[in-house]
Amino acid sequence: MENGRLIHPFEPIIFKTSKILILGTFPSIKSFENSFYYSHPKNQFWNILAIIYNDKKPDTIQEKISFLEKHKTALWDSVCECKRKDGNSRDDNLEIIKPCDIENLLKKYPNIKKLAVTSRTAEKVIKKHFKNSSFSILHSPLYLPSPSPLNARMNLEQKVKIWKKVLQ
Repeated sequence: MENGRLIHPFEPIIFKTSKILILGTFPSIKSFENSFYYSHPKNQFWNILAIIYNDKKPDTIQEKISFLEKHKTALWDSVCECKRKDGNSRDDNLEIIKPCDIENLLKKYPNIKKLAVTSRTAEKVIKKHFKNSSFSILHSPLYLPSPSPLNARMNLEQKVKIWKKVLQ
């Protein structure tokens, strides 16, 4: 952290066989602490994917990476540099400084055919910063309801139903 600026701490998790890219907004405080995506114990991300893919929920970082590879799913975030106004992980608490270089990632991995976002903030970042992109999947990212414990408007079953429809 420099001048209150936070730099995204993780590389994208992506493989030559990946067909879907899921983008969050920016790692939570818990994810920073645990050095991996969606690490808050109450975040439903890994549960949702395990249900959709009818597979065992991965627990360790290596299991999560293998799980993503097996299911041809890539993972990254839309924001690579920001400031947190307060000490919490809410998206509305972020001052976005710089989006991630999603266009170059897509150039390197042409098998990506779907782009999904796990928050309205990520969706806004994509639509604002990549509106002139030559990659059509950046023009209308597919929305997935947030797996965050802060998104209590939907239960797990409702989220799974929407995620399944979007990802499969």
